[in-house]
Amino acid sequence: MTDLQMSLIGGAVVFVGAVFAYNKWQEHKARKSVERAFGSEHDDVLMGAGAEKADDAAAPAAVGRTTPAAANRAEPTLDGAPAAPPTRQEPAMHAHGADARALDPDLGPPTVRADAVAAETAADAEKATALVDPLIDCLIPLALEIAMRGDKLLPALHTLRHVGNKPIHYIGLAVSGEWEPIVHGGVYTTLQAGVQMASRTTALNELEYSELVTRLRALADEIGAEPEIPDMIEVMGDAKTLHRFVAGHDAQLGVNLMSNGAPWSIATLIVALEKQGFDVRPDGRYAMPDGDGGVLFTLSTNVTLGADTTSHLTLLLDVPVVAPERDGFGAMVACARSMVGRLDATIVDDSGQPLLDATLAEINGQVLEFYEEMAAADIPAGSTRALRLFS
Repeated sequence: MTDLQMSLIGGAVVFVGAVFAYNKWQEHKARKSVERAFGSEHDDVLMGAGAEKADDAAAPAAVGRTTPAAANRAEPTLDGAPAAPPTRQEPAMHAHGADARALDPDLGPPTVRADAVAAETAADAEKATALVDPLIDCLIPLALEIAMRGDKLLPALHTLRHVGNKPIHYIGLAVSGEWEPIVHGGVYTTLQAGVQMASRTTALNELEYSELVTRLRALADEIGAEPEIPDMIEVMGDAKTLHRFVAGHDAQLGVNLMSNGAPWSIATLIVALEKQGFDVRPDGRYAMPDGDGGVLFTLSTNVTLGADTTSHLTLLLDVPVVAPERDGFGAMVACARSMVGRLDATIVDDSGQPLLDATLAEINGQVLEFYEEMAAADIPAGSTRALRLFS
């Protein structure tokens, strides 16, 4: 055997030995990694304190508000599209359930809630967001020092219900973990106040907001809470944006009935209007009910309460407060046409010119476009939001 062959054989033996040793070393490393990962000296995160943290992280966000990043309010603009939403800070969460009862001995023993109560959660959430709405309200979290009963909170909260002509509402985070209107018998760990930022007449202004902050701080001291006051400049900008939308969609449509002959006797007219389905109102106007406790449109005799006759009636539709599916304009026009023959009248516009069918059809098309704009701004006509803004 030559020297070259001996060298090749020796090199092959060395190479095979090196590969074998390397594989054994890799197996040893893998075994040690598995032992470290699943060794008994480690706590099971599903059974120990880590589970509590995981549960807290997975807990659902409060109704009507999500996380700080997601709890943004989309503001409507003049063209009906939402503007860039301003950031709203999520209120801090405090003790819940048995922990809350330990903080306040007056809370008494825990109450077992039936399955029927759990089924009402969605309804309570809807009521809560109807009262404190992140789209039209300035939200102010109130972190309570201890959990409190609604019986203790309500007397203090009733002292601050309006600032200017802007209503203030409150909701509470119940020990069940759900946001709900504050009621007697409820137990709450966190509150949230909401002041409406605009109405038909004005936007929330600096003086009103300053008054709100001062009075809210005093109220918070009384109930043992810490308010989280939003920046005034941001709130004023949101309020003005919202009011521009309200002012741009504050639409009322009217059709008039003019007598073709002598003026109508008020006494005779009242009988005719009641037969038509109108309800008499104390201010001398008449309302056509929508069948669900609301008003579809109204009618005015255009004279004082003491007048004996009138020759001019006005039917008026408050467009943003009547839902599209009720077809308020169509119902109003149909009512006017029905009264034409009964009263010997003509349908006219505000200048006394006859309203032709083509004109009425054109107006109806504009009403439908109006409804689309309101829906695009997430303030559908006739919705709770619209009723609050246009009340």
